Amino acid sequence: MFSFLAKSLVEKLITLFFISIISFSVVMLAPGDPSEIDPLNPKFTQEDIQRLRKAFDLDKPLPVQYYLFYKKLFTNELRSYKDNQPVLKKITERFLNSLPLFLVGTLLTWCLAFPLGIQAALRRQSLFDRSTTFFSYFFISLPSFFLAYVLIIFIVKVFNVPVIGLQTFGRESVSWWYLINDRIWHLVLPSVLSAIGGIAILSRYVRSQMLEVIEQDYVRTALAKGLPPDTVYYKHALRNALLPFVTMFGLTLPGLIGGSVIIESIFSWPGMGRLGYDAILARDYPLILSLNFIAACLVLVGTFISDLLYMVVDPRISLISESKG
Repeated sequence: MFSFLAKSLVEKLITLFFISIISFSVVMLAPGDPSEIDPLNPKFTQEDIQRLRKAFDLDKPLPVQYYLFYKKLFTNELRSYKDNQPVLKKITERFLNSLPLFLVGTLLTWCLAFPLGIQAALRRQSLFDRSTTFFSYFFISLPSFFLAYVLIIFIVKVFNVPVIGLQTFGRESVSWWYLINDRIWHLVLPSVLSAIGGIAILSRYVRSQMLEVIEQDYVRTALAKGLPPDTVYYKHALRNALLPFVTMFGLTLPGLIGGSVIIESIFSWPGMGRLGYDAILARDYPLILSLNFIAACLVLVGTFISDLLYMVVDPRISLISESKG
């Protein structure tokens, strides 16, 4: 088991190293020069441009730029081209804003998609199965921005509660209890909207996977021997049906970086998605590369968590890896 985890960790560190090289090269070799863009003073002289290039190490060879970039990133000295603010500080602020939105949306998605998918598979061709299938494809096809605007109008008119931004503007000096309720009201609607599409898609995967498993011979044999259906379906069949979703669960972590740019823009939510989008428009290379590196780390951490969960769900995986070793 430990040799399997150690090997997996080493492989992921090597992968992260090559990802950092490739992503840095692609971004830095892209057409255009960020030192030539200054919307506040478009009449920059060549001396000003050279001064900026020297300040941001753009006058050095690419391997030296790579070394200096990651050195500054790990020592918290890296600054944004756009406003000369520390990159990690900007990322941390937006990360803390995106974290509750990500956690609530993910919990809603996984806690609702599995019961819906399992029940749809166990009650195949029933009214419940047909209804969940219809609504799943309906929400998959419905544009998220259209649904967001409809729900915003409905919630504001019916309940008369604020839904835009992190909290109500100008209400920072009220009691802490009001602030908590205000934050919750602002969090509920974007979280639900971010989860609706995931619930619709994931419930379909759960249904199809569960149907495939319950048609296996060992499930029919267990039922023929007289085992309770709940024991057969939820203890034996469900455990085997979970294997493909272990990988999907590990890959949800990069959602902290990507987030949902559409949802964040509609609700004026200052999260990671909008930060990355604004960085791309401003050609803010330090911020773009930092977000890309953190996203790569989250992907590899997610796959490492998937490896751990695989061994929990199916212990044969660790035994196979040890026998090969």
